[in-house]
Amino acid sequence: MASSLLEVDRWLANERLVRVSALLGAVAIAFSSILVRLSHASPSTAAIFRCAFALPILGALAWLDDRRFGARSWSDRRVAIGAGVFFAADLILWHHSIDDVGAGLATVLANIQVVIVPLVAWAVLSERPSRRVLAALPIALFGVLLISGVLEQHGAYGRAPGRGAAFGLAAGIAYVGFLLLLRRSSTDLRRVAGPLFEATATATVVAIVAGVIIGDADLAPGWPGVGWLIVLALTSQVIGWLLITTSLPRLPAAITSLTLTVQPVGSVALAVLILSEAPTALQLVGVAIVLAAVITATAPGARALPEQVLRLRPENRRRAGAVIGSDVPVSAAHDDHG
Repeated sequence: MASSLLEVDRWLANERLVRVSALLGAVAIAFSSILVRLSHASPSTAAIFRCAFALPILGALAWLDDRRFGARSWSDRRVAIGAGVFFAADLILWHHSIDDVGAGLATVLANIQVVIVPLVAWAVLSERPSRRVLAALPIALFGVLLISGVLEQHGAYGRAPGRGAAFGLAAGIAYVGFLLLLRRSSTDLRRVAGPLFEATATATVVAIVAGVIIGDADLAPGWPGVGWLIVLALTSQVIGWLLITTSLPRLPAAITSLTLTVQPVGSVALAVLILSEAPTALQLVGVAIVLAAVITATAPGARALPEQVLRLRPENRRRAGAVIGSDVPVSAAHDDHG
């Protein structure tokens, strides 16, 4: 095991391999909304099993981290549990958005959290965001308006695009809470699996309870739906998240900003190719506007949220890292989505 851990350390020291890993992670997460649609699972059911099927692997990796670096403190674990509550809310809301406005557009909508995160940090830490972040917010909201179909009398893509946009915005806000708490619980950047395992386990329980209350939870989904949910858990919740959370903190801000756009653009393209989704011209303009806002907010030179969040814990101030964007964590927004 020691030799395999040494190989991982060598891999993390190679910037070219780290860049490839970040890209592969973003591509893996781009399939999240597509797999949710292919499973035909209800919003709560998809949330439950995306998390539940990922637990065995994440648990094993967390155990290895504990053996290598020692047990995590209860205070860090408690914060990760809180992150899981927000993550369950994010997934359920996002899956409702997917049902209403389509897999591609819902993923773009969820990425607005990149603009919202610094605003929340402003409210919590009394630290004013950069001008580019403030400028990006109205741009992003205008893009959301176009995606919602409000400006189109008829023909906007989606079963209920306006409602889908509302769900997407709500998912983005819930994701902000998840990212902030997950970042705060991850004070040791060498340990990615532990915080993610605790948050995922909590999200599983919360999604089950929420699904029972809402009435859409199916705790025994059939095939082939369950097969798609297994693929969703392994690719997005395990592989995608681990690749991104280990690679983005080690890359320049310009690369993380560019990587942020891979997931929403990839999701829109995949939704068109695989699911035959057909957003209108105005909705596609909205997509471009939202992505422009994301790039503006996360461009090199923007204030890094990881530093802001870690100031809540001064003893860890020097351990700044990155979280992800949408299904995703990323440094500039700090961070996956959904």
